[in-house]
Amino acid sequence: MTSKFVTRLTLIAALFWAYSPRPTSAEQARPAKPNVVMILTDDVGWQDVKCYDIDRPSPMETPHLDALANRGVLFWQAYAPAPTCAPTRCAILSGNHPARAQKTHVVGGGPPVPYHRSKFRMLPPWYSGRMPAGERTLARVLSEHGYATGHCGKWHMAIDHHAFPQPEDQGFDWTRHHLGTTAKMRPHRLTGFATHKPDDPFRLDENGFAYHQNSEDALTFVRENMDRPFFLYYCTWLVHTPIHTRSKQLLDKYCQKLGVDLPENPEEWNGAGQTNPFYCAMVEELDYYLGQLFDYLRQTEDPRWPGHKLSENTYVIFTSDNGGMERVPGQIITDNDPLDRGKISLMEGGTRVPLIITGPHIPAGIESHAMVNGLDFYPTILSWAGIPQPAGKRLDGCDLAPLLSQNPQDPSLVRQADGRVRDTMVWHFPHSVALESSIRVGDYKLVRNYDHVGNGQTAELELYRLYQTGQGKPLRVDIEEANNLAESLPEKAQELNRRLTEILTEMKASYPYYNPDFQGHLPHKHQVPRVVAHQRNGNEVQFRYREQGSKVVRANLIYTLNGGQPSEEWYRQPAQLTAGHKLVAQLPPGTTHYFINLIDQHNFLVSYPEPIDMVTKGKTGANYSERALSAPQRKPVPQSTAAQPPDPAPPAD
Repeated sequence: MTSKFVTRLTLIAALFWAYSPRPTSAEQARPAKPNVVMILTDDVGWQDVKCYDIDRPSPMETPHLDALANRGVLFWQAYAPAPTCAPTRCAILSGNHPARAQKTHVVGGGPPVPYHRSKFRMLPPWYSGRMPAGERTLARVLSEHGYATGHCGKWHMAIDHHAFPQPEDQGFDWTRHHLGTTAKMRPHRLTGFATHKPDDPFRLDENGFAYHQNSEDALTFVRENMDRPFFLYYCTWLVHTPIHTRSKQLLDKYCQKLGVDLPENPEEWNGAGQTNPFYCAMVEELDYYLGQLFDYLRQTEDPRWPGHKLSENTYVIFTSDNGGMERVPGQIITDNDPLDRGKISLMEGGTRVPLIITGPHIPAGIESHAMVNGLDFYPTILSWAGIPQPAGKRLDGCDLAPLLSQNPQDPSLVRQADGRVRDTMVWHFPHSVALESSIRVGDYKLVRNYDHVGNGQTAELELYRLYQTGQGKPLRVDIEEANNLAESLPEKAQELNRRLTEILTEMKASYPYYNPDFQGHLPHKHQVPRVVAHQRNGNEVQFRYREQGSKVVRANLIYTLNGGQPSEEWYRQPAQLTAGHKLVAQLPPGTTHYFINLIDQHNFLVSYPEPIDMVTKGKTGANYSERALSAPQRKPVPQSTAAQPPDPAPPAD
């Protein structure tokens, strides 16, 4: 072959390459593992986000969240797993229903005690203070499959904010906890506003918003980890109490918009509805700071996908941990109207939350009436990431990926692991003044109240029809839960009540007890048993009790491995009833202190010794161990190595 011929071939090949079509950036391979940003806000109510206006216009301005909804799917029937913070957070990260996990309220990990010794008819059951240390959290599974896992903001999945476990103990390799602008203003919320001074830690930006470290932390994690798939669990402290804003300009804006004056007492607000200017300002601040993150994702090139922005391969989930907190002592915060009540209640206002999801293959500007739950995030994110469900791991939620990518308006695409269409959800909150469980099956919702015996103010069952679902969009019937149908539809009420019992029994849920020290009338209160003797031989403890008209049906040992430490953690295990009105329990290795609980046939709980109530503990700061029986050890067991709670005792009959 001559050199002239070779030269000619080379020239032809070069011309062919120059003029032949090459793959465009849109045709280049999308990275197989997408990014995920989960934004879990604190106490944002269903009607606090502007795009959720339903009856009355919200005064709060949320342009960035409204724009997010226009880029994805807005859910009208989305629910938190629980009506309070910690159980929802644990449920989302673990995939376990709060009733199954025995994590049904904040704090936890203490002996069962009434809020006030003599003023409350019932007391909550023992419930865990945290997820197990070895829990297969969403973050842990994602990390094992190559994801950078980051947390910023509120954690609140332990007995207190500083106790074990922390994010790095449960699968996160990057974490920041800064309060940012939500740190309490001192001496009160009408002082210490942010300024433009260079040395002001909350220095105002060009738009009049204070510097918020929590927002900056979220951006920092993305900047540091966008060269690999990342999972950001962004838990803003907004809009939890204390209700304030550091932007005087923003506060004045809402005073003018609402036509209100600032209160003489800075800690009070008595205006009804959504008229609290401090709160309105906080909601707009939340929107503004989230907008900074959204803008960064939309403007920053994806280093794993040249020619594309980070937002093109990032799923964003925006939601709240529970319904809006309508009021605290001395202050009306917001109003979840038309929904009834709010945080700390299983009525719709306590569990229905805003939810917006955007990302690859998700259509824009869609509104969905599919019934979904925060428990669905775990399996959905695994599906997006192409990660199989961990072996032996049970998930109580459903994979929403088919719904989101195929037809967000088709609820039949929300299916359980066995392929059945999901039409049922359950909540369990045996705490506070609520003391209730609820179940929603299709259009109907049942609320079961536990504090109903001899209580003329509370019916045992409440039945509501929220919607009338036909072939198209469901028709709103009674989302206000104003018309109790339990008496007019008794068969329907009992049908849902039986189904609720079946589900809670399968989950081994724990139930509240009657308080024998309640000062008012309770049937059978004077028949409760009492412990008359106690002895310990090594790790075996024996108790003798006297029945006084009511039979003891079971007993639990309540014990701690770190008595006397700032973050005491208490566990529960069944004790054995024996002949002769005796019971026996084995103290787990490392036990430092313990109580015994007797439960009688009428569901009264008697504790020996008698622990302090919640009010006393809150006022004095005393530990429960100060009233407990002691089993001295050489050294208390650190929380990080403490034994995990045993399987819970069977639910009450």
